[in-house]
Parts: sequence; structure tokens; C-alpha cells
Amino acid sequence: MGFAEFVTTHEKVIRMSFFFAMLAIMAIWEVVTPRRKLTVSKPVRWLNNLGIVFLNSLIIRLIFPAAAVGVAIFASKQGWGVLNYYQVPFWLATVVSVITLDFIVYLQHVMVHAIPALWRLHRVHHADPDFDVTTGARFHPLEIILSMLIKFAVIIILGPPVIAVIIFEVLLNATAMFNHGNVKLPKSVDRIVRWFMVTPDMHRVHHSINDDEANSNFGFNLPWWDRLFGTYKDQPRKGHENMTIGIHQYHEPKQVSWLPGMLLLPFKGKISDYAINRREWRKSDKG
Repeated sequence: MGFAEFVTTHEKVIRMSFFFAMLAIMAIWEVVTPRRKLTVSKPVRWLNNLGIVFLNSLIIRLIFPAAAVGVAIFASKQGWGVLNYYQVPFWLATVVSVITLDFIVYLQHVMVHAIPALWRLHRVHHADPDFDVTTGARFHPLEIILSMLIKFAVIIILGPPVIAVIIFEVLLNATAMFNHGNVKLPKSVDRIVRWFMVTPDMHRVHHSINDDEANSNFGFNLPWWDRLFGTYKDQPRKGHENMTIGIHQYHEPKQVSWLPGMLLLPFKGKISDYAINRREWRKSDKG
């Protein structure tokens, strides 16, 4: 059995192993060198944030048993997608696929901020009053379903190698937990790493309560898209220790820290504009 076949056969075990390993590494790191003090107790955060993760996993398993890897296998067998049609070398197809899928995640992230109806779903992620490893996987089930459908469409059009999809899925989960970590990197290290990977300090800006900062730093893995498209912001205005995490009008614990409140949050309040071009800070903003 070759390497590619082994990875494809055992992809679920590989993905889950990386997930739990990264979760454990970040959890320990957060205890050893925390960047900020939490406002909600860690047991409450972990119980509810990981609760929605397991709920999402169950829903995805029921609705999409084959998941992204299954769609990639099917597309490959049918010869669908640009990379299958033009017979691109395997190594090049793998690199192009991982980078393209990462770019699509960036575009999707911008989209859920720009469209008010989708912002309703995505604000479950942003309403978290703290920022730690569990925030990286805290999304409403409807947003997870939307994300999966977008991923399916891209895979069918692109035709990536199956192993590229597996690599991307592992990278996306691992880097999302890393860059949401409540950890402290030396400034000199962060300055270098953020040229190649989104760091916790870089992404924490995106979780600011201020609209101009929340509408910046959309990348999850590769940091280049924010720099290329003008959505990069180096540091939060008040500094990482003093900045406020969350959304102005959503701060009741039962609404933002407990699972039932998270699930109902998209259906609360009126649909309001959350224009992506609101990147000039105003004290009166209630975004």
C-alpha cells in the first residue's frame, strides 16, 4: 500500500488524531503562557464550545456521510475538475489545490461578514466573549453546512487530488486551533511567523468588538490574502491585553456562552447591515 493510498484509507483516523493532538497541545500551552485572562470559566467554555463542535460533527456525518474527501474521490473517478481535465503533475496539483482551497476559505470568510443574513450565522463565532483554542471550532451548524456545500462545489470544479483535500482539512483544523489560541508568542517570533502563517496575535485582532478591527485579518491559515487584498491590520488599537473581544449587543452569558443560546443567536434581533467597508473606527459604532 502506497503512502497516498494509506492516507486516503485512514483519513478519518488521521484527521481526528491531528485534531485531538493539536487541541491538547494548545490547551497545555494556554495554561503555561496565557495571553489574556478569561472572562468566562474554562470548564463552561470547553463544555459549551466543544459541545457545539460535537453537535456539528454529528450533523455533518448524518447529512454528508462522504464529506469532502468522498466528493474528491468521486470527482477523481469521474474525471471532473480543471486539474483532472488538464492532467497536471501530482505535486503541482496538490500545492495548487491546498492554496486554492485556502483562498476560498478567505473569500467565504469575507462573504459571511459582508452579507447580513450570513453574518447572523457567523456572529455565533464572534460572540464568544473570550478567545482561546475552542473558539476556533465554535460555529453554528447552519454555517458549517454552508461551508461544506461551498467546499463540495470548489472540489467538483477544481478536481484536486484526494490527498490534497486531506492535507487541507488537517491544516485548516490545526491552524484554526493554533491561531485562536490564548497563547503568547515573543514579538520577534510572531513578526516572522505571520509572514507564513496566521498567528494568534494576528487573528485576535479580527475578534475585536470594534468594527474596523473585526473586518480585518480574515485569513485562517495563509496570511497572504489579507496583505494582498488590503484587509490586514497589524495590531489592535488597545493592545492584546486590553482589547475587548466579542460583539457590542451580544454579551449575556446565557446567549453567548451556553450552547442553547448559541444555537438561537442567529434568530435573535433584526437583520441589520454589517457592511464590509466599515473599516474606519468610530466610538459610536454598535456593529
